[in-house]
Amino acid sequence: MDSFDNEMDYNTDEIFETVEPVGKRVLIRKDNDKKETKGGIHLPDNIEIPTLTGRIVAVSAEVESDPMVPLRRYDKVLFDPKGAIPVDFEGSNRLFVIALENVVAVFRRNS
Repeated sequence: MDSFDNEMDYNTDEIFETVEPVGKRVLIRKDNDKKETKGGIHLPDNIEIPTLTGRIVAVSAEVESDPMVPLRRYDKVLFDPKGAIPVDFEGSNRLFVIALENVVAVFRRNS
């Protein structure tokens, strides 16, 4: 064990209340997978249509301060799940840290 390990207090029972992404990343709560098609056909319990949409729960300070990035908290987005990093923070495990380049679209309402 090196001196760094001696200085750190590792508490594995720690309960975290928030997750804050860093760098050019956002934290997304993935929408529930679909159990019904758009046409109204109910799918069996063992079949689901994977969802690639979710709501931004938090943005990093770097993203928030960049006026060229049109993403804000609570935006609904479409994302590429290949680079999604799951956050084991809640029982349903629907939270993911997503790099900005993996957010491919944001949904906007027409005013």
